[in-house]
Amino acid sequence: MEEAKWYVVHTFSGYENKVKVDIEKTVENRNLQDQILEVAIPLQEVMENKDGQKKSSMRKIFPAYVLVHMIMNDDTWYVIRNTRGVTGFVGPGSKPVPLTEEEMIALATFMGTPQEKVNFAEGDLISVITGAWQGTEAVIRSVDAEKQTATIFIDMFGHETPVELNCTDIKKVQ
Repeated sequence: MEEAKWYVVHTFSGYENKVKVDIEKTVENRNLQDQILEVAIPLQEVMENKDGQKKSSMRKIFPAYVLVHMIMNDDTWYVIRNTRGVTGFVGPGSKPVPLTEEEMIALATFMGTPQEKVNFAEGDLISVITGAWQGTEAVIRSVDAEKQTATIFIDMFGHETPVELNCTDIKKVQ
């Protein structure tokens, strides 16, 4: 018997959940549980900092894509390909290409790492709420989403001096 592999299925944008449910219903109705083992929508936890409060939410890592763990054959290909909302498999032409072991490991690692969402953008007027610059208002010149920092310029002795601040130390001025 052939080994089950993970395949990437392209869907209409916003149809990921519907496609997942429809595939799972079809698998149950056609008794294909031994061939289509799992349907997953890759999600990642995102931490947002709103008004000093950290909030957690789940975000689709790959909008318009669904992962399917299955044994590829004519029946399973037909079921997936003819599910409403599916536009096709990822791969050259009509030949689906399974994800490699390395790609699955990287995806699992990425999905398990919470990302912090930065609610600031270049040009936003902010107020510093903690630290040495508390009470200072400035315009953000740049944002580093990975480091969760924002750079502002502060007037020191008649010269504009760049200051890098943690995003948790600032808030937008309304």
